[in-house]
Amino acid sequence: MEDKENSKRQFSRRKFLGSTATLAAFSMVPLSLSSKSFQGEKKAAVSASGSNFGGVQIGAITYSWRSMPGGVDNVIKYCKEAGISSVELMSNDVEDFLGAPKNPQDRKAWRLALPMSKYEEVKKMFDNAGIKIHIVKFSPSKWSDEEIDYAFKAAKALGAKGVTEEIGEAAVKRLAPFAAKHGLYAIFHQHMQFATPGFSYDPFLAVSPAVMINFDAGHFFGSTGIHPNTIIEKYHDRIISIHIKDKTGPKTDPANMNQVWGQGEMPLADVLLLIKKNKWPINCDIELEYDVKPWSNASKEVKTCVQYAKQILT
Repeated sequence: MEDKENSKRQFSRRKFLGSTATLAAFSMVPLSLSSKSFQGEKKAAVSASGSNFGGVQIGAITYSWRSMPGGVDNVIKYCKEAGISSVELMSNDVEDFLGAPKNPQDRKAWRLALPMSKYEEVKKMFDNAGIKIHIVKFSPSKWSDEEIDYAFKAAKALGAKGVTEEIGEAAVKRLAPFAAKHGLYAIFHQHMQFATPGFSYDPFLAVSPAVMINFDAGHFFGSTGIHPNTIIEKYHDRIISIHIKDKTGPKTDPANMNQVWGQGEMPLADVLLLIKKNKWPINCDIELEYDVKPWSNASKEVKTCVQYAKQILT
């Protein structure tokens, strides 16, 4: 087993991406409708479904398809094309689909009047497609109390574990009580904060057990050059999900640059194999940020990333 895992780490990323014959041979991963729903416990098993490889759940943040038409129906279509069975859902994808007005003030009133049955209907659409919504990116820390309640109610109606937001002291202290109130998590995403001397997750996690982490492994590595597994190993029991992407390191020219998977320096295989080895229930979400060439599109690129992860894990 150890030899097999070591061979995975030596997997040639350029060879994978450069072989058009290999890409052509990949078929769509069948979706399963047997995903387990989240029961409010971090230790619950990650959904065993279409894009679960070797016990590691591979999904995507729907931001990955930002260059393509949005909306729930399109997100489901892209997931099917890529063989993805779990998502971090961007709130604009679902709110726009449900008819939210463009004007911010009008949208606020719309949120407070919207029945949660509308979100339950959206959940059924994803359920019928075999796709689990594990978290929702509302970023509501500067909203009114009523709107924050709305965000967590919506996340619960969608079957998610919690609501995501960008990390910061004010945001953590604002959202933690609401998360605890609704029996969900306030989940915080970081960019390049670890490149700032003295930055730590510890003060944020100490605020409440309802505070959890959406660890961006790509941003961490690209800005620090430190192996992401140092953070994952330390905080694995507080990490709900990880954003996966390829990057150059801070000492490379160009530094901290998004790359096609396999052309950067981010230790993707090490991250995925660590989670597989330890059977940690951490969702690994593709965040497509590199430039998509004119002859391709985001849907095709996400599918390639899914198959890249699958080859590492199986």
